[in-house]
Amino acid sequence: MAETKQTMLPITGMTCANCVATIERNLLKMDGVQSATVNLSSERATVEYDPSLIGTQQIIQRIQRSGYDVARATDVVILRHLSDDNDALRLERALQKMDGIEEVQVSYASERARVVYIPTLVSLADIHKAIREAGFEAVIGDGQPIDAEAKAREAEINFQLRRLIVGVVFTVPLFALAMLRDFGLLPMAIQHASWLNWLMFALATPVQFYVGGQFYIGAYKAVRNGSANMDVLIAMGSSAAYFYSILVMVGILPGHVYFETAAVIITLIRLGKFLEARAKGRTSEAIKKLIGLRAKSAHVLSGDQEREIPVDEVLTGDIVVVRPGEKIPVDGVVLDGQSSVDESMVTGESLPVSKGPGDPVIGATLNKMGLIRFEATKVGSETALAQIIKLVEEAQGSKAPIQKLVDRVSAVFVPAVIAVALLTFAVWLIIPLPVGAEVSAFTRALINMVAVLVIACPCAMGLATPTAVMVGTGRGAEKGLLFRSGEALERAGSISLVVLDKTGTVTRGQPSVTDIVDLGSESRELRTEIRLSAGTDGSRRLAEANISVLGAPPSDLGSRQSKIYNQQSEILRLAASVEIGSEHPLGEAIVAEAGDREMILVHPEDFKAEAGHGVAGSVEGKRVVVGSPRMLEDLGYAINGIRPMVEKFQAEGKTAVLVGIDGRLEGLIAIADTIKEGSREAIEQLHRMKLRVAMITGDNLTTAKAIAAKVGIDDVRAEILPEGKALEVKRFQEMGEIVAMVGDGINDAPALAQADVGIAIGTGTDVAIAAAPVTLMSGDLRKVPQAIALSRRTLRTIRQNLFWAFIYNVVLIPAAAAGLLNPMLAAGAMAFSSVFVVTNSLKLRKVRLD
Repeated sequence: MAETKQTMLPITGMTCANCVATIERNLLKMDGVQSATVNLSSERATVEYDPSLIGTQQIIQRIQRSGYDVARATDVVILRHLSDDNDALRLERALQKMDGIEEVQVSYASERARVVYIPTLVSLADIHKAIREAGFEAVIGDGQPIDAEAKAREAEINFQLRRLIVGVVFTVPLFALAMLRDFGLLPMAIQHASWLNWLMFALATPVQFYVGGQFYIGAYKAVRNGSANMDVLIAMGSSAAYFYSILVMVGILPGHVYFETAAVIITLIRLGKFLEARAKGRTSEAIKKLIGLRAKSAHVLSGDQEREIPVDEVLTGDIVVVRPGEKIPVDGVVLDGQSSVDESMVTGESLPVSKGPGDPVIGATLNKMGLIRFEATKVGSETALAQIIKLVEEAQGSKAPIQKLVDRVSAVFVPAVIAVALLTFAVWLIIPLPVGAEVSAFTRALINMVAVLVIACPCAMGLATPTAVMVGTGRGAEKGLLFRSGEALERAGSISLVVLDKTGTVTRGQPSVTDIVDLGSESRELRTEIRLSAGTDGSRRLAEANISVLGAPPSDLGSRQSKIYNQQSEILRLAASVEIGSEHPLGEAIVAEAGDREMILVHPEDFKAEAGHGVAGSVEGKRVVVGSPRMLEDLGYAINGIRPMVEKFQAEGKTAVLVGIDGRLEGLIAIADTIKEGSREAIEQLHRMKLRVAMITGDNLTTAKAIAAKVGIDDVRAEILPEGKALEVKRFQEMGEIVAMVGDGINDAPALAQADVGIAIGTGTDVAIAAAPVTLMSGDLRKVPQAIALSRRTLRTIRQNLFWAFIYNVVLIPAAAAGLLNPMLAAGAMAFSSVFVVTNSLKLRKVRLD
């Protein structure tokens, strides 16, 4: 199978949805391009291609031939250790090999490198790294990675502002002059002067060709590519008024000049474009905030010496020191020290998290309390923050399914408007003039045609969906909710059933031993149970008679209790020895309990594990089986006599694990997984949102129902093996449910993939690359209703945007064709329709999710 590569390019010069379609169509014509998605709001093209057939430069050239360009950044890097011109040439060649670098100039004399690059393909940190790998040192750069693309966007805003200022300077006096003349308020000597038209021509011409020059260029490129866009409509409408006025001015046609109409159309649309550019810049503020979280430097230990270096120079394996109040620069694992860390900027969790040796830390989070030293495990683009930024960028560049409808409409919209405008001109040309009309039929037809051309707004339709997706995904990232695509964001709002995994989702995922029962036949008369309870400090203690967990029972216990204790300890020791080879959470709980008692365990021989049921092995010559009641019954153990006890534990929400030794049923170990904080509140929120909640678990039905009853779950599917979870999700779907599956993203991968929306819930740095289309950075189940609420609100915004964009055109185009709209009013309405759509999307930045 051919290798596929994905690249993201920042596009400049787009004005409407037709520009998007033009670029996509041209890219898809290239051999090797498998998919191309262009986003009007983020102004990015995401291209998947076969690198053996085509390269990035060819893709860029194709975009340029389509009439658009790619944003570039320029940075100057100060260098050290250049020995001569040969070093400079060698460094130039090394940098030129990097994908995304378009121009490099290295000067030995000034010890500087000037680099022109595409910021979405290569970052300043990548350039610094390449310089170090070439044997030199990059001292400082003139900008940060995000600033590169931001500069290109800022240049577009400044371009629009300059053109707008010029337009206002010439249009305001032109419009005032025209109105004064039309209302007869000028002195008679000026009112009918022949030079007045020439003065208006002089004022209108700079607006037409300097302020409006971009529209002519865009229209030419669109027509050359066999399409029509917003620029075509503006160019046609303003040109009709402008060139008609010239013909009147030179005496070829009788009538009235409309230079002010052409100038006002262009200036108003330029005002709309300026406001739109500024508003669109705010849709990506979430990304800028995320990037702004990065620490600028890190304190790294070199031997006994501590030195401060730029964060981009931290390497995997470095020992990093972080003091109270400092940001953790990269991802890592704590080696020594104790502290609490504010991870809210990454996970959305408001409470600080305690950190000690062995605990993971996430780059960009804030160290609140103590000094810690940690080993860097992920740096640069591998950190959790970098992965989050990448996910959000990909989501913002993707298209929601509803966008497909808009694309289909946009493909025919401009040609249809031109057809309506020509039909309007023809109809008004043949309609008789009323008695006493002050204009000719030709002039009346022309004005109405111009109104139709400039009232149409493909921009608002093109921006309706992507701006809402951009702001919605950005808001989600701020709250620790990561949507991989616009499709995931849209679909999450339409679910009817939320299916939850139990372990690690509803419960903490860290089960512990609560009861040990001796079932041995030789001590039936002594059978009792020693109950264990969790101390407030998280430690384990025996609840009866102050029995020690660290060795032999206290001497003040009677011989019967001592015997019971010893028998239970032996059952636990043998069971834990077999479970050493198990990775199941219940087995880990048994091993952990033995560890708390400082028992010496023996590695089992002939170890066998039956997925979802239990394990067996030989320990010190004894055959030990540890598993579910079903497993031991299948192996021939008689369990009927203990079923009431098993059911009693299950009714308490505990899992009963049986222990068989040499063919005899010797013990029962009860294990419970406590309900995670916030689970009940989350399910209550889902119910308030009119959603049903189900739980799928491999645990027994009684235990599962006990957990479900505590948190308010509607439907329980228990004793389901991992491979059966996807089948259960499918059954729900066959019942007509639109299903969201919530799990840990690894063991539940098949079910997450089967669901209409897979939601991976968890903590830690690896969550950023989970396979589910929705990833929650926090392990708090309350993030699930927040994600659904955000999706619903974003969908509502998209529908509002589309409604106003479509209704605007549906109502006002016929009004313009009927002669009810002045072209200047039409231009103003057209300009502000796009601004309305973007502004409405920006409201999502402040939406409350709780």
